Amino acid sequence: MVSDEMRFNDEDELLIHEDSIHETTQMTEEELAILQASKDAAQFVKDIQKEITPNRVAMAGLVVMLLLGAIFSTWYWVIPRDSVMVETLYMQRSGHLVMSEIHNTGSREITDVEFEVKFQSLEGEVLDSMGIDVDSISAHSSVAGDDIEMLIAGYTVWDNYVIAIDLKYTDHNGNQQFEIWTHEVGDWAWEEFKDRT
Repeated sequence: MVSDEMRFNDEDELLIHEDSIHETTQMTEEELAILQASKDAAQFVKDIQKEITPNRVAMAGLVVMLLLGAIFSTWYWVIPRDSVMVETLYMQRSGHLVMSEIHNTGSREITDVEFEVKFQSLEGEVLDSMGIDVDSISAHSSVAGDDIEMLIAGYTVWDNYVIAIDLKYTDHNGNQQFEIWTHEVGDWAWEEFKDRT
C-alpha cells in the first residue's frame, strides 16, 4: 500500500508535492553552539601545533629531569635522616672468609659506633669474631679494612654456619641505635648480605 503523501506518475517516478517538503536545513541554537565550539576547538589545536616544537618538548623534558634531580638531591644531602647499611661478603677460600663494610648513607654523622661480627656454628658456638669501635662515621661515607675481615681456617666447608652481626651507634639526635642480624651460610661458596637500619 502506498502512502497518501507518496505519488507516482505513469512511468513510476516518484512525485513530490511542494507542501510535503519540510525545511531540514535550519539549525537550532544548541546545534549552532556545538558547531561553533567544534570550530573553536579545531582552531585551538592548530594554534597549539604551531607552538609545540621538538625543541620545546626537549626543553620541557630537561626541566622536568632537573626538577626531579633537585628533589632527590635535597632528600639525599639536606633532609636530616639516618640510613646505615652493613655489607657483608662470605666466601669459601682456604676456609671461610668474611669481610664487612659499614656505609653511613644518611645525611648526618653517626657517633660511638660499635661493630662486631661473629662466625658461629649452628648450635651457637662462636668459632671466630671481629669488630671495631669508631668514634664517628660522617655522612655519605664508609668504613672498611683489615679489622673487619677474618679468615676462619680449620672448619669444614661442608657444614653450615651462622654469621651474627651486631651494630650499635648514636644517631644525630643523640638516640642509641642497636641492630642484630643473623645469616646462615655454607650452602653456597659465595654469598653477599646487605643489612639496613
